[in-house]
Amino acid sequence: LTARENVELPMKLAGGGRARRARAGELLELLGVGYCADRRTPEMSGGEQQRVAIAVALANEPQLILADEPTGELDSETSEQVFDSLRKANRELGVTVVIVTHDPLVSEQVDRTVGIRDGRTSSETLRREGAEGQIVAEEYAVLDRVGRLQLPRDFMNALHMERRVRLELESDHIGVWPAREEPSHEQ
Repeated sequence: LTARENVELPMKLAGGGRARRARAGELLELLGVGYCADRRTPEMSGGEQQRVAIAVALANEPQLILADEPTGELDSETSEQVFDSLRKANRELGVTVVIVTHDPLVSEQVDRTVGIRDGRTSSETLRREGAEGQIVAEEYAVLDRVGRLQLPRDFMNALHMERRVRLELESDHIGVWPAREEPSHEQ
């Protein structure tokens, strides 16, 4: 199938009317691959194929897209184009995009990152644009129902925290420090 036919197919299967050709063209243009409308898959680059796949996913106006390693086989420039397409889907079409990845560079491309370590949600990083246009990232540890949290591994390594930490309750925060060495009780 051509790129346009691939985007039209889910609409056709869902019983979409004659507007599907126009919708397919709009989605391909929005994602920057309108020029690929009449190309078949082997005639497109990997990045073009990924952006057409995003258009296919958007065809029937979903509320959510799940993307598993969407840039795993792409170079950094092409990856940026794919992320730009996912951002457009989110911002212009109101679609929530959830990306699953092991690539730490991917997290820099999104507004919110949820980290999972040892099978548990461990951290959340929120990114926003600062007053001077720079990206500001704030990292949070996630508390579970009983108050456990996982400190980021790089924080623990930087301060040589192992097995236990020293805590101190302040009026507006909890201080966490590496444990002090205990005096030896040798006789």
